[in-house]
Amino acid sequence: MKDKDEQLEELLADMESDRVERKESISDTGRIRQAICAFANDMPNHRKPGVIFIGVRDDGTYANLAINDELLRTLSDMRSDGNILPIPMMTVQKRILCGCELAVVIVHPSDFPPVRYNGRIWIRVGPRRATATIEEERRLAEKRRARDLPFDLQPIPSASLDDLDLDLFNRIYLPSAVAAEVLRGNARSQQQQLTSLRFITVTEPVAPTVIGLLAVGKSPSDYIPGAYLQFLRIEGVTLTDPIGDQKEVQGPLPELLRTLDDILNANIHIPTDIRSASTELRHPDYALDALQQLARNAIMHRDYATSNAPVRLTWFTNRIEIQNPGGPYGQVTVENFGNPGITDYRNPSVAEVMHNLGFVQRFGVGIQIARKSLADNGNPEPEFDVHENHILVIVRRRP
Repeated sequence: MKDKDEQLEELLADMESDRVERKESISDTGRIRQAICAFANDMPNHRKPGVIFIGVRDDGTYANLAINDELLRTLSDMRSDGNILPIPMMTVQKRILCGCELAVVIVHPSDFPPVRYNGRIWIRVGPRRATATIEEERRLAEKRRARDLPFDLQPIPSASLDDLDLDLFNRIYLPSAVAAEVLRGNARSQQQQLTSLRFITVTEPVAPTVIGLLAVGKSPSDYIPGAYLQFLRIEGVTLTDPIGDQKEVQGPLPELLRTLDDILNANIHIPTDIRSASTELRHPDYALDALQQLARNAIMHRDYATSNAPVRLTWFTNRIEIQNPGGPYGQVTVENFGNPGITDYRNPSVAEVMHNLGFVQRFGVGIQIARKSLADNGNPEPEFDVHENHILVIVRRRP
């Protein structure tokens, strides 16, 4: 049996293979992302990884490129910087092949195509890349595995297309998820668009998926009971103190997340200090960006499958508590939770929708952004109480 280096060397030498892309450098990151997207879609249905070799020219000669940590980091960041969705499964390695040092990007076929790069579906057509036609897009949708799909892609047979807010889909979500020029030349029916974005099933009888209801459902919690946020403002430091305000935030993700931002903005207090400096200083008691990151993380990573509890945000006079009914998932454990670079996705399609809507700019850095924002604002470090099926975040008020 051939070892991995031998297999890679054979692919590298095969000038006709449509599983190989060669790049002299990483100067054109857009084309590298297109290649990653195309290999993840696996239009030829090889069911094998595609490989991008960095440091070799199109004719197979070596470019003698220095493969350093910064170059490898740049390639690795392409997986989770939010430009390619759903997040591709890929590895980045430094290899010595045929006596030459190369960077090797191995991209595995996606279990839930189509995969998009900046709203466009890229596929491999022989030795070149191209954007998918309507028919090719349909074939990609049909390739999705019916088994072992994440919960957010599972169908809800008791729901129908009437449970989706198609006006919200057309006005808000579709323009945010699909490139403008693709929409301008779009001859796809609305059902084809919903199918391509995984909001309804591919096969008959057609039914909305979990992510379809969460993203554009008229009333998502009718079918996914925990799909809402509970806000409680306490005039004190314990739950038995008087309640100042309470809200139950329902609705599809675009509305729920906008309402959450409104609540955070309305409750942050910004006292003015005119004594400690010659100019007026304004210090919010909490960093808005940090609260947004932590609350959105809870909505993104919560367990929609087995818990009917909502995400809870409780605002005391001295702290804020955000409760997520979902523990660590995948490679994230109780022990390594919050460590930089350690991330996984229980709900990859929820993450994709939140990114497309602009509520998530980049994956895997929410906790780090929150920590920095709190420190810059003078708040103490956030506290995480992590259990197998529940996560509590405590943010203390600025002294």
